[in-house]
Amino acid sequence: MLGLRTTVYTFEDLGAAKTWYSQAFGVKPYFDEPYYVGFNIRGFELGLMPEFESTAKGSNVIAYWGVEKIELEYNRLTKFGATANTPITEVGGGIKLGTVKDPFGNVLGLIYNPLFKVK
Repeated sequence: MLGLRTTVYTFEDLGAAKTWYSQAFGVKPYFDEPYYVGFNIRGFELGLMPEFESTAKGSNVIAYWGVEKIELEYNRLTKFGATANTPITEVGGGIKLGTVKDPFGNVLGLIYNPLFKVK
């Protein structure tokens, strides 16, 4: 296993999702088609796809995105329309986790982990 590479969320309104994620992550997609929008977030893939059938958002997977300042990022995402889902909690070793829900109901995990270094 090489670690997190791609997280894909599905949306009823792919255009609105593309706009929100462009703002939230501060990047434009490197791949932008009606069937898939891909972002390169510092070497990891965030994919957006149209929803073809109704699914429960965020009920089965949480992808945690690494951050340096978890409180700052948590608050920044809520300013873009995300809602608090689980509060930021230290889970040991200085590692902090928290989740928000994007405006479309998907859960985004945030993690500050001073022990994990990308090589």
